[in-house]
Amino acid sequence: MDNLDRIIEERRKFQRVGFNLPLQYKNLRKSGEIATGSLTKDIGEGGVRFKSNEFISLACRLVVEINLPTITKPIKAISKVAWIRKIPATDEYELGNQFLEMSREDKSHVTDFVNKVMSKNL
Repeated sequence: MDNLDRIIEERRKFQRVGFNLPLQYKNLRKSGEIATGSLTKDIGEGGVRFKSNEFISLACRLVVEINLPTITKPIKAISKVAWIRKIPATDEYELGNQFLEMSREDKSHVTDFVNKVMSKNL
């Protein structure tokens, strides 16, 4: 864990679990944009971290859909880019996204998923 990871971890309010889940995202302000696929690196009640092939500016609002293995339909949220960094020796970026809006049901699904993964890792 490097210094940036440590700082981010200390500021985080919600526990996250490392898990690769299929994710689709698109810019909230570009309604005609086709969603881009990625994989999560970690997820928690407060947000998600994933890779992108493109730079996305800080505070940009994204619509994200994440496929949890515990339910049949993807959860959907509006998030904002909290931080972004270039992955060394690649053309990829890693983004930390904070969930801003999500249905109660979807939030409950994320919480249940995180708790299940955490209980298996103990």
